[in-house]
Amino acid sequence: MRRIGWKELVDFIDFELLEVPAKVDTGAKTSVLHCEYIELIKKGRKQFVKFSPLNEEMSGGKTFILPFHKERKIKNSFGLEENRYIVHTRVRMFNEIYDIEISLRDRSNMEFPMLLGRSFIRRKFLVDVSRANLAQRKKKKNDGVK
Repeated sequence: MRRIGWKELVDFIDFELLEVPAKVDTGAKTSVLHCEYIELIKKGRKQFVKFSPLNEEMSGGKTFILPFHKERKIKNSFGLEENRYIVHTRVRMFNEIYDIEISLRDRSNMEFPMLLGRSFIRRKFLVDVSRANLAQRKKKKNDGVK
């Protein structure tokens, strides 16, 4: 099983967003991504979530539309329940691609734009809280290898 540190840099390959700072949070069940804009929309009979991830500086103001997976009540960092939209996407760590379920939320007042929750971490990684950015070190090590 691979080891990750208390914080990592994550690539969102479907959004072409690289090295997104993420805090590893074993206390959080669901992973969460900061979005400046989030809206539930309908196309025909299907529901989708339209959102702008991160901030304009990091994402170039891009907007994405993904199928609406579900809405879930999640306790925020203050212990209050709030409804959040959940979507599925893919991330890259250690030069491997992983499916991930993320909730979308405005985290502009938080230090990290993303949290990696235990649903994603479980059965993939062991967390070494004394280390940081282990996935990036592996990626840089392998960049020169063909």
